[in-house]
Amino acid sequence: MESLKVSDYMTTDFVKFHEEDLVIDSVKELIKHEVIGGPVVSNTGEVIGWISEQDCLGSAIQVIYYNQRVAQVRDIMRTEVLSVREDDDLLSLAQQMLQNKPKVYPVLSAEGKLTGVISRRLILRAVDKRLAQLGKEPRINQPHEAHLA
Repeated sequence: MESLKVSDYMTTDFVKFHEEDLVIDSVKELIKHEVIGGPVVSNTGEVIGWISEQDCLGSAIQVIYYNQRVAQVRDIMRTEVLSVREDDDLLSLAQQMLQNKPKVYPVLSAEGKLTGVISRRLILRAVDKRLAQLGKEPRINQPHEAHLA
């Protein structure tokens, strides 16, 4: 069977953050792009962290309840970031994701540069496409076809 590579299914259209960004601005970007998180990058483009909706929510609640200072991304980002390489096997990554790993991974080139992100949803699209190619997708009646069944 032909190997499915992360690079073939990752997105290169993603939001990234910088450690000096304000959390409230990051929240706006997460909402605008409808994503659950994104990589935090240095000025040289190196992945130095990850910020998620969950991280932002905690900070936003503190601002509302306690009227505390507005935090920067560096204050709440996770610095231990699991990443994948462009040439990693997509199905192996899917197996890893079944073990409560992150829902989204930054994708790095062989040189360690951030080139994209891959998510569970993107992997599901790849699996769906592959099943269709193999002719194994289940036939589901659409609501407008129910009277024909």
